[in-house]
Amino acid sequence: MSILGAFLMLWGLSLGPATEGAIVFETRPNLWAEAESLLEPWANLTLTCRARLMTPDFELFKDGVTQELVLLDLPAMEHQFPLGAVTSDTRGLYRCRSGLNSGWTQLSNLLEVTGAESLPPPLLSTEPVSWITPGLKMKLLCHGGFRGVTFLLRREGDDQFLGVAEAPKDAEATFSVHQPGNYSCSYRTHEAGAPSQPSATVTVEELEAPLPPTLSFQGESAGVLPRGASATLLCVAPLSGVEFQLRRGEEELRGPRSSTSPDRIFFHLNAAALGNGGLYTCRYRLRGEQTWSSDSAPAELLLSDETLPAPELSAHPATPHPAPGTLVQLRCRAPRAGLRFALVREGAERRVHRVLSPAGTEATFELRDVSVVDSANYSCVYVDTAPPFEGSAPSAPLELRVDGETPPRPRLRPLSRGAVVPGRDAVLRCESQVPSVVPTVIFELLRADEEEPSTQLWTSHPSADLVLTYVGPQHAGNYSCRYRSWSPKPFVSELSDPVELQVAGS
Repeated sequence: MSILGAFLMLWGLSLGPATEGAIVFETRPNLWAEAESLLEPWANLTLTCRARLMTPDFELFKDGVTQELVLLDLPAMEHQFPLGAVTSDTRGLYRCRSGLNSGWTQLSNLLEVTGAESLPPPLLSTEPVSWITPGLKMKLLCHGGFRGVTFLLRREGDDQFLGVAEAPKDAEATFSVHQPGNYSCSYRTHEAGAPSQPSATVTVEELEAPLPPTLSFQGESAGVLPRGASATLLCVAPLSGVEFQLRRGEEELRGPRSSTSPDRIFFHLNAAALGNGGLYTCRYRLRGEQTWSSDSAPAELLLSDETLPAPELSAHPATPHPAPGTLVQLRCRAPRAGLRFALVREGAERRVHRVLSPAGTEATFELRDVSVVDSANYSCVYVDTAPPFEGSAPSAPLELRVDGETPPRPRLRPLSRGAVVPGRDAVLRCESQVPSVVPTVIFELLRADEEEPSTQLWTSHPSADLVLTYVGPQHAGNYSCRYRSWSPKPFVSELSDPVELQVAGS
């Protein structure tokens, strides 16, 4: 068994694919520069790559290309790469990686070596969130390239540095923040030295209450259940280590709950807790504090005992084979008014497309710009929102089949102009016409004549920013993107028109 495997088993962690709520162990190494003398930081420089676990394998990259590959006789936690005096040959953007089982970790943080009198900027980030509220201790983390420097924090509008922190054994410093504003940080190598270029600005907001969490049922905002069933709602907060509460209206619902990570909780509702269904919200508060966050957007659970007559579901235009790109209306008609309607897409998992409360006896659900992805069997139900809260049986299924074998092709475009500087990231946006019935889509970026994606991203949005990390000359070429999904119906789009990625100097 590998060292990492034994370590993860000891802590009950896993090397398997990341899933919602899974605990992820950080394996990415850290890279920093150590100067023989901070009075002359570029005169004799050494780069240190520190791994998260013992390993004999280290690799150093410059401008996206391997510079040195090291295979040690014995495992170590770190390895040093001497650069000496910085010259035109050693200036550039560096990253490293360390061995992991029979492969490699992700690339480390980016380290810029300029050799110039003006020091490169550090990176400023927020922990755990980018806002402050009463009782929340918010911090700014300033990460520089050199070890042992002094870090300086400035707030826009202030003449003096807000904070000064020495880091004799580290390459980063943490500042506590109690006021809103626009912040940046820099560093200096010695007392008489000029500060580095400032980091990018980070905005800290002041809120009356913490930002709301999200609440969902099987990844959706609504669900239809038979009366007497149980359900599980997932509440996810934007920060960890908080106290959660589930509510229906103003009533707090208590009962069994579980968690897989400190930023989320599963509420397990039995039939009694569900009652007659309705709108549920969740909120959270910092431990030891009285102020609750804003409520989440509601998740709605409709309970139907199927005692009322089934509604009638019809399509307009009245054809089971609508043309791609058209608007299709699915109309659900009930015997009387004052009811709550839900359109359900049938399949391995029955998913609620939308819930409506029309004034009359008919609810109209719209499917815009339909494509092959909308092909499915649909049904609808309705429930009474007044006692005794009865519900209907589902309508007869309505089959919808849209002509075509693939959904519309996406559009790919770069988010920056011109050639990419070696060592920087290239971001290309893939834009699709993803229908609302698809809960999650995978966007893939493919290089010409290659079958495996260069990068991919899971999202529920109709577009995705696909990042090629740490671009080198080998990344130059033509790229296209596509999107795919396995639920509720498997599909894969055609490739977009190609876009040429140019890398400076290649």
